[in-house]
Amino acid sequence: MSDALLSALAEALAGLVTAVETADEDVLDPDTAVEWLESTGHAFAGLSAADRRALDGLFRATAPREPEGPRRNVLLKVSEGFGLTSGLPAGPASGLLSGPSADAHAAACDAVLDHTRRLAAVVRDADPALPVPGCPDWTLADLARHVGTVHRWAEHLVRTRSATRVLARDVPLDPPADPAAYADWLVAGAERFAATARDADPDATVWSPGADPHVRHYPRHVLFETLVHLADAELAVDGKTGPLDPATAADAVDHFLTDAPYIARIAEPVSRLGRDGTVLRLTARDTGAVWTLVLGGGGFTWTRGSGGAEPTAAVEADAGELLLLLHHRYAADDPCFTHAGDRSLLDDWLAATAL
Repeated sequence: MSDALLSALAEALAGLVTAVETADEDVLDPDTAVEWLESTGHAFAGLSAADRRALDGLFRATAPREPEGPRRNVLLKVSEGFGLTSGLPAGPASGLLSGPSADAHAAACDAVLDHTRRLAAVVRDADPALPVPGCPDWTLADLARHVGTVHRWAEHLVRTRSATRVLARDVPLDPPADPAAYADWLVAGAERFAATARDADPDATVWSPGADPHVRHYPRHVLFETLVHLADAELAVDGKTGPLDPATAADAVDHFLTDAPYIARIAEPVSRLGRDGTVLRLTARDTGAVWTLVLGGGGFTWTRGSGGAEPTAAVEADAGELLLLLHHRYAADDPCFTHAGDRSLLDDWLAATAL
């Protein structure tokens, strides 16, 4: 089934639910309305966690298309009314959706530009045809073109406040014909994104591929995408990464875990793991941050902290190393990692989350 058809069906259903919710009693019998909604909710309850999150994302995408008012307010509550969001992690993960301060938003915009300049410096004097081990079948030119595309795609979404998904191929990219010019093209795209995002209201609604359909999603999303691909470029050129700020890396782990249930290529394999009730714990030596993942219900939940749960498996390293492990840039056997418990759980998780 195509994305367009799924979106159309979700929008039609959300519109029907909204009409039922807002109908006067003399138009629709309340008992009949409750029966309709309960039947639909019962059907949704049988979906896997991955499918419920995907449907939640489709429902959320319908609301920004409506003007401010009662109808939009009802649309925003459709997922909650059907219990689609039950089981999502509490604590810091859900807190990430409340929005950063204005200073934090601006800082993320500045960090995108800083990391892109670092990436451009790596790319500028390197062979564009150099293979990138972290991205099989990619050259350094491919990596630079991808990052520049992400910047321009995100800038378009933030600037236009698009309520629907926009494909990168539909955004003007204007990559240079000569890969030797990619470094300057990268910086130009990052400058434009940072300026647009810095001037935007972080709380403005816009379609996003993750858990948070607001402008505030994008500086962090683009920053962490750039950060991981900067590490890719450094590993390709120098065989090692440059310094990774521990706090930024820890925030990137938060972001990855928050958005993973909304990424079908991750959520669906995780839903098939069959490791219900197992607990995977990640501990950052340098920041002290702890992430506890509990598998089950066709997906997983996570919290910051130990949560009192006894881990089935645990892995410890610096925050940047854990980030690159989650993104499959470091192998779990790398000596920087310390393991405890059932190592097969970590291996199963990494196999399921490989993009």
